[in-house]
Amino acid sequence: MSVSVRPHTLADVAIPRPALAHNVALIVGATALTAMAAQLEIRLPWTPVPITGQTFAVLLSGAVLGARRAFLAQALYLGCGAIGMPVFSGGGAGALHLVGPTGGYLMAFPFAAALTGALAARGWDRRFLTMAAAMLLGSAVIFACGLAWLSRFMPASGLIASGLAPFIPGDIVKTTLAALAFPAIWRRTRDADSADLRG
Repeated sequence: MSVSVRPHTLADVAIPRPALAHNVALIVGATALTAMAAQLEIRLPWTPVPITGQTFAVLLSGAVLGARRAFLAQALYLGCGAIGMPVFSGGGAGALHLVGPTGGYLMAFPFAAALTGALAARGWDRRFLTMAAAMLLGSAVIFACGLAWLSRFMPASGLIASGLAPFIPGDIVKTTLAALAFPAIWRRTRDADSADLRG
């Protein structure tokens, strides 16, 4: 008697038995997506932390790829930036970005992606509320590390205004979009599988 194994993430649906080349392509693709999202930035005069599309790409990579591939994708992203590739916000590059005011946010990316990916692999991306929770927990990792590191560069009284408050509206929008999109994609996938079985 054969037992069908339910795919863990959307990447596993697209490529059920990925070869090494497939995994490498997925990881590099997620790295490139994060680098492109980093160029969508809004600078605010009172904070050294820009508003970018990075965090959405980070959490999206986790939800799509799963914990291990997403961790590697974000680690590769940091490595590319550290060796001088212009992948950080505004085309920034160099290892100094990892020890500057935004370094805590950046260093949290692999761990936030891994957490979101681990939750997605456990089915949290199949329902609106659990997908929203997975995104928010991933964001919490980024903000916790980011604020802790940012506190080295500014007084505690300015941390929330500089390192958290400006990003909350965007995070709510991104979380809502992902929480709507992922369950819908899974429903379409199940409907397609059912149609194939009936056919």
